[in-house]
Amino acid sequence: MNTIKLNNGVQMPILGYGVFQVSPEECERCVSDALSVGYRMIDTAQAYHNEEGVGNAIRKSGIAREDIFLVSKIWFTNYGYEAAKASIDESLRKLQTDYLDLMLLHQPYGDRYGAYRALEEAYKAGKLRAIGVSNFYPDHLIDLCAHFEVTPAVNQVELHVFHQQPQARHYMQELGVVPMAWGPLAEGKNGFFQNETLISIGQKHGKTGPQVALRYLMECGIIVIPKSSHKERMAQNLDLFDFQLSEEEKAAIAKIDTGQPVIMPSHHDPEITKWFMTLLGK
Repeated sequence: MNTIKLNNGVQMPILGYGVFQVSPEECERCVSDALSVGYRMIDTAQAYHNEEGVGNAIRKSGIAREDIFLVSKIWFTNYGYEAAKASIDESLRKLQTDYLDLMLLHQPYGDRYGAYRALEEAYKAGKLRAIGVSNFYPDHLIDLCAHFEVTPAVNQVELHVFHQQPQARHYMQELGVVPMAWGPLAEGKNGFFQNETLISIGQKHGKTGPQVALRYLMECGIIVIPKSSHKERMAQNLDLFDFQLSEEEKAAIAKIDTGQPVIMPSHHDPEITKWFMTLLGK
């Protein structure tokens, strides 16, 4: 598996398996299948309510813990220093491990400063090999970096061929933060699976459109975590290392960027912020 070096020297797989919207009941089977076909990075979160399933699958896999890169995220209702600190230990318990390879703040709302302080402390204590954020826009990220000693290693955001976020990636690169794509297959929206550009390029390489889309993101230095509940599709999403896109092909894919999020509205949308505040009881 190809890796990307994070800003603290940790090597992170560039391709992993995500369990967003995988039910707690199905999660153990899905992660077991993913590990069996060759995935060695698993991405979960407190808000997915399936950390236990991930932990069970890893424990039963027979694969050494150090050979699996495990990622989770603190949900923003657990923000604030004390609550975040306790939630890190709870995630470790559910995942049946004494360390995580990467822990992120899931949203840029609430007391993210107190929560990041808890992440930084857990990182220095060895509970977390790397720390980062998710869904942070450039202004959020610049502000956070200015206030802490440990720069986030990763920012996990909506990133796919229809929303390539060149400006956000520019600022991440400037700060030394690696972009990580959630929804790298655009959740099938915008006619993703029928996109003629992706299909045409795929035919030249004997690959599918989704494989081309994932390969493009990886060639842009973006970590991807495609999700599927079908074992054969998991294997297909992993089969990305025997071809390379030409500059002409990459330029064609760059042109299908819409410049707008497709899966979730902007976190700067006041209505989205109002909705998140209802989750805090505000």
